[in-house]
Parts: sequence; structure tokens; C-alpha cells
Amino acid sequence: CSRLSEVRKEYSHQLEEKVIQGLKDLNFLDVQFAITFSRRSSFTENGYDEIQYEISTNPGESLKPLGKIVSGGELSRIMLALKAILADRDQIETLIFDEIDTGISGRTAQKVSEKLAIISRSHQVICITHLPQIAAMADCHFEIAKSAEGGKTKTEIRRLKEEEETVRELARLLGGVEITEAVLQNAREMKQLAGQTRLALKRKEEERSGRTEQDSN
Repeated sequence: CSRLSEVRKEYSHQLEEKVIQGLKDLNFLDVQFAITFSRRSSFTENGYDEIQYEISTNPGESLKPLGKIVSGGELSRIMLALKAILADRDQIETLIFDEIDTGISGRTAQKVSEKLAIISRSHQVICITHLPQIAAMADCHFEIAKSAEGGKTKTEIRRLKEEEETVRELARLLGGVEITEAVLQNAREMKQLAGQTRLALKRKEEERSGRTEQDSN
């Protein structure tokens, strides 16, 4: 147990640095993150450590336990940063992200979409979003729509099978009610760029994996 605790504490500092950098990428510019250790009163198959993730997302705030200070959207982005770092090490098959686009746009939304793409190489990722930057990165798209029928509200979900359907939905997110040809063209370009980004991320990951394997040998 003592040796296991030493190893955990040694690597916890590396994880802290990676999580802080990952969170800064996701627009947590003044974030602090720490992994704290306390000792259990008994021994378990996982050792005697009691581990707590603590975070401060605003300047001047002290570190507090992760689950007590973050909103749903913040928690989703924090989990995204953690999963992007640990994507090839955990055994969770499916990850669902909701409200991950709360309070973000532009470059931050693009970084979120790239991290989702990285995780999707080793997990099934389901993401509910209203941002075209995030939606464009997906391999498969579903539309969720509400309608009134017979005095009742009905929610339907359907898969967008044709590429043009996906482009039109992206255009709706970009341009609102009136979809012009210029908005459609913008949506097509966004989808094409997302495909190029996914390919570049795949090549980068393969190169990194190749270097890691060479180092191991």
C-alpha cells in the first residue's frame, strides 16, 4: 500500500499539469486543479489512499472538491479534458456529453470538437449540441425535433442519412430560420474542414503511438 501510494503521488503531479493545460484549451483560462491524498483507516485491494480532485475555475477562489463547485456544462468540459488524457487507458465504452457547449463559441468550440474526435477513436461518444463547430465533427448525425400533434407535444429523433441532410441541419444551426445559399455553402465548407481535421488528428495520433512503441522497444 505504501509503495502504491508513492507511485500515485509521483504521477499525480504529471496528471495535474496535463489536466490544467487541457482545461486551458477549453477556455478555463485561470483554472487551478489539484489531486489531494488522505489515508483511509483501513486497507483495501486498491490501497489505503483516499483521493480527491479539487478545482477552482475563477480567479481568487480557493480549491474545492470538483463535484461541489461546477455547473453541468463546466463538469462536462472538465470530464472531456480528463477523458482526452486517459482515453486509451480506461475501459468505459460509451461517453455521453450534454450541455458541453454552454457558454462557449468560436475557437473554444473548435477545441472541444477536436478533443471529442480524439476520444471517439477509442470510445463511442454521444454529444448533444447546438453548436455547428461541434456537430460538424461527428461521424453520424441525429436530429431531435419537437412537434405539436393532437394537443400533445411529441419528440422525435431520426438519423440524417444523406450528407445533404447533415449540411442543411448545420446550415440551420449557422443561419437560423432562413437558409440562404451562402449559409449552405458555409455549412458544406465546415463539414469538409471537419473531415480534414479528423484525418489530421488521426495521423498525429498514429505518429504519437508509433513513437511511443519505439520508445518502449
